[in-house]
This record gives sequence, C-alpha cells and structure tokens, in this order.
Amino acid sequence: MSGFEQIQGGEPGPPGVPSRVRIRGEAAAPVAGATASANGQVRVAPEVVFDAQDVSVFYGAKQALSAVSLRIRRGQITALIGPSGCGKTTFLRSLNRMNDSVPSFRIDGQILYHGHDLYGGNVDQVEVRRRIGMVFQKPNPFPKSIYDNVAWAPRNLGMKAGLNERVEKALRGAALWDEVKDRLKDSALGLSGGQQQRLCIARAIAIEPDVLLLDEPASALDPIATGAIEDLMHSLKGRFTIVIVTHNMQQAARVADRTAFFSLDSGAAKPV
Repeated sequence: MSGFEQIQGGEPGPPGVPSRVRIRGEAAAPVAGATASANGQVRVAPEVVFDAQDVSVFYGAKQALSAVSLRIRRGQITALIGPSGCGKTTFLRSLNRMNDSVPSFRIDGQILYHGHDLYGGNVDQVEVRRRIGMVFQKPNPFPKSIYDNVAWAPRNLGMKAGLNERVEKALRGAALWDEVKDRLKDSALGLSGGQQQRLCIARAIAIEPDVLLLDEPASALDPIATGAIEDLMHSLKGRFTIVIVTHNMQQAARVADRTAFFSLDSGAAKPV
C-alpha cells in the first residue's frame, strides 16, 4: 500500500435537482504531485478523480461522518477500512449520491469529481451514476436472463448500437464470459453467489463508467470466489478507478494501492 490515512466517522443512516449538467472528466486540469524516485527521476502522481474536502454527513440530528478529507486518484484501487459503524459505506455512497434517497440525509463540505462539485445545484444524478458505477455487498441480479442483466443499463441509456458486443465485452471484463457464453438466455438467479457478483460487476461496467465503487463485494462469498473477485479488481484497475469498502485488512493489503482508515474516535482526522 502506498498510502494510509485515518478518517473520523460515525454510523451510516435530497434536495431536488434542477436542469441537467453533464460532468466531463476532461473539463478540469489534473491535480498531481511530483516525487523524486531513488534514481532521481521525477514521478508524477495520477490525476485526482475525487477530492473530498471536510465532508460531514448527517441523517437528521445524527452525524455519520465528521470532516473527512481524502483524495482518490485515477487508475488506483483505494480501500476504505475501519470498524462497523464508522461511516465507510456512507462515504462510499456519497461519491455517487446514493444517499440522496434518504429523506434526512444532509452533507456539508464538498466532494469534487474531476473538479466539479458533485452536489452542485445543476448536477444531473443520472449522469453522476452513469459515470460512477456501484456494486453492492449482496449480489443483486435482476430476475432476468444473464444477457438482459448486462444489457439493461445500455438499453435504458440509448446505447443500443453493438449491444451484443458490449454485453460480451462486459462479461469478459468481469471474467465471466467463458462460464456463461452458452447460456446467456438462462436466468441470472441460477448462477452461484460468486458468479452473480461478477455479473453485477459486468452490469456496472457495461456502460463504461469512469469509477467503480465496491461495497464489501466479497463479504458473502467463499474463499475461492473471493480470490476471483480480488483477481478481477487487479485486472480492472487499468481501465477504472476503484474504491472498495472492506472489513478485511488482509484483503485491503492484497488489492489496494492506497488505504484510508475510518475511525470512531472524535477529533480531527490525522494521517497515519
């Protein structure tokens, strides 16, 4: 792991959105730091994708996060670890505005995505979630065929050209194609738990997002399926920026380039 930060949090628990504003990754100049390597060469840090600045989250009167500041960089796997109830999932869900559906949710501070304020008044939530995909802790395939699960989002977003190729590419990207290519019309509910989770990853990447958020994607899986998910994360990080929540410090050590520790302690966040 190349970085380890401690963040203060609390237990997890919208305003209306006006006219649409498209978020473009190329609109903001990259934020990068330069460091000198042992041989004297200058290494430039990858572009900052998310820049969370003093983010606090509330569910009604209850505070779930306090003054979190964290940068997440392009092409890296960033792991969020910490005890239960420390706010890891709340922070993860804040990165693509999944908390907006909670009536009592309120966020202070700022989360910039490629320099754009994710919670700005004119930001389109659909566009946010198209660019920032999410896979949940429990596999949640639709009660449809394997093919229709992967094709669902592209169809709904008007990406119907080359749909068969898109579905195959997503299934290959999720290391599932060879296992299901002869039964694409079968129900996705007939797959094993590990296969269902990889199908959910294929469904998320079928629309080619910029970021993939993973909320404890292997917590309900056996060790073999967990290993397959971890291998998949390594293969995907060249194409996507990945943020993963995990309770497993060994898993964080195996897969993450950077790790942030969320704490239940009070007081300002401190780097460790």
